[in-house]
Amino acid sequence: MQEHAPPLTFPALVTALRAAGCVFAEDEAELLLASAADPAGLAAMLERRAAGLPLEHVVGWAEFCGLRIEVDPGVFVPRRRTEFLVRQAVALASGRAVVVDLCCGTGALGRALASSLPEAELHAADVEPAAVRCARRNVGGRGTVYEGDLFTPLPRSLRGRVDVLLANVPYVPTEDVELLPAEARIHEPRVALDGGGDGLDVLRRVVAEADDWLAPGGSLLVETSERQAARARETVGSGGLTARVVVSEELYATVVIGTRPR
Repeated sequence: MQEHAPPLTFPALVTALRAAGCVFAEDEAELLLASAADPAGLAAMLERRAAGLPLEHVVGWAEFCGLRIEVDPGVFVPRRRTEFLVRQAVALASGRAVVVDLCCGTGALGRALASSLPEAELHAADVEPAAVRCARRNVGGRGTVYEGDLFTPLPRSLRGRVDVLLANVPYVPTEDVELLPAEARIHEPRVALDGGGDGLDVLRRVVAEADDWLAPGGSLLVETSERQAARARETVGSGGLTARVVVSEELYATVVIGTRPR
C-alpha cells in the first residue's frame, strides 16, 4: 500500500523556502497556503518555487496597485516600483483621457490606470503573444489589447490623440542582463528586459514616434534606473518633448515624463 506524504505545514513551508534562498519565506508560505487548492497542489507549488520560478508565476497572479493581476508563465512580472509610474500618470490624466500602454506585458499598468479613471479610453500593445493573451484577460472590457511591435499595431486614428502614453520599455543594458536574478533572467522574456547596449535602445524608438501620437499637452511616461536617468531625460527631450525626472525614494523608482507642448 502506497504511503502519502503528510500535508505541508506552515513551518515546513518556511523552512523549505528559506533553504531555497527565499528572503521573504514567511510571506511566501502564507501566499502558497492561500493559493493551493489541495495538499498535492501545495507540494507542487513549493517544488516549482524552490526550483527558482518567480512566485507570481507559481501562484498565477501578482498584486499591483491594489489589483489582482493574472501572470502567466513566461510573461514579465509587474514590479511594485512601477506603481509609482502609474501614480504619476493618474495625476496627469483627465477623466476621459486616451491612454496607450506600450510594452504592456500583463496589462497591469493600463488596467490600474483605467481602474482609477473609469471613463478613460485604453489601448495596450505588446510584441509577445503570451503577454498579449495575458493582458487581454486582465484588461477585459476596459480596453483593447493589440499584438505587435510598439506603435505598429495601434489604430492610426489614435495619432495626435493620446493624452497618456505609458511605455514601460526594457532598460537593462545587454551586458547586465546576465547579472539579473535567475528568476528574471531565466523565466521572463529577454525582450522585456534587454534595452540594448546602453539600455536606451527601445526608449529611443518610442521617443522617435511619440510626438506624432501624443495630443497637445499629452505626456509620455517611462521608467528607468537611477544611473540612466540623466541620459533617459536627454533622450526624451530630443524628441521635442519637455522632459523631467521624478523619483520615489520609498519604491526606489525613477520615472521620466516627457510632455508635448500645447
